[in-house]
Amino acid sequence: MTTTARARLRDLLDRRQLIVAPGVYDGISAHLVKRTGHVAAYLTGAGVAASGFGLPDIGLVTQTEMVERARMIVRALGDVPVLADADTGYGAPINVIRTVREYEDAGVAAIQLEDQAFPKRCGHLPDKELVSADDFVRTLTAALDARTDNGMLVIARTDARGPLGLDEAIRRANRYAAEGADLLFVEAPQSDHEIERIAAEVEAPLLLNLVLGGLTPEQSAQRLQQLGFAVAIHPSAVLAPSTLGALSALCQMRGIDAADLMPTTPEDFFNLVGMAEWATLGESYQPARQEI
Repeated sequence: MTTTARARLRDLLDRRQLIVAPGVYDGISAHLVKRTGHVAAYLTGAGVAASGFGLPDIGLVTQTEMVERARMIVRALGDVPVLADADTGYGAPINVIRTVREYEDAGVAAIQLEDQAFPKRCGHLPDKELVSADDFVRTLTAALDARTDNGMLVIARTDARGPLGLDEAIRRANRYAAEGADLLFVEAPQSDHEIERIAAEVEAPLLLNLVLGGLTPEQSAQRLQQLGFAVAIHPSAVLAPSTLGALSALCQMRGIDAADLMPTTPEDFFNLVGMAEWATLGESYQPARQEI
């Protein structure tokens, strides 16, 4: 027996009307999305990392932490479908099986998995590393097999555009679609032309990620509808202005200028929660470079 929220998401997709899903990351953002009449919400891993744990989106939040946040968000949103970020699935295929079962039990309407290597990075940051397409197919197959309710959709995301180029990203997306993914997500296209190519060349329902200050140019809902996209997620649409408002208020209380602290890119935003410090820490454990 599927949930009302999952049935609603299927129905929305069947109507072929673009689904606009604002990013949610805590109780107040979830309630506001519901009270403003949005038909779906996107549980943003970046938002949960920053708001819930004071961490940048570089793979530091665990599966259990994300599941508990998903459970609370689903409870707050009720029958509004939640599309939930699950990063790389948090391990090997056997770990992915548990991840899918936990997210399904939490009540999400769709779970998103990506083909980055662990630890992942925000899709709009540089220096992403990928697993092979074959490895991700094993992850995807495990996820599809693990579902007990086929009403919960599986979103397959490829981050190949940055490291390997758009042709490889499109090739991977079509392969993941052929393997049974319900929605395809090509992360971080960098121009209107690239978005058009994805729409024309990926043979599956498509999701586009619109991050404020990110690599992908802003698109209107009307334009995405014309191109045939199924879903547009806006992970930072609530988080970014909320952060700016808090920052402005805190600086005003201290009588200081907030301009130098205001983030304009995802990297700027994550530096507010210590990304530079975490990067330095991570580098200190890298093997020494060998002289040739």
